[in-house]
Amino acid sequence: MASESRLYPIPKWPHPWPSAAALRWYVFNATENGANTWIRRVGRRVLIDEAAFFLWVDKQNVGRAS
Repeated sequence: MASESRLYPIPKWPHPWPSAAALRWYVFNATENGANTWIRRVGRRVLIDEAAFFLWVDKQNVGRAS
């Protein structure tokens, strides 16, 4: 999976959703919201694992659809 993952710093996130501000909020609250699964830290740099992020989004909606 590592070869398929794309890592992006928050300012270079290529998708219109979520915004950079929203990503920063997720990172700041990562221990409460489970975002640790898609955050990669390299020194002080925070990178977003694109594939893991969208898997996390899918898991957030499990059981909510009627």
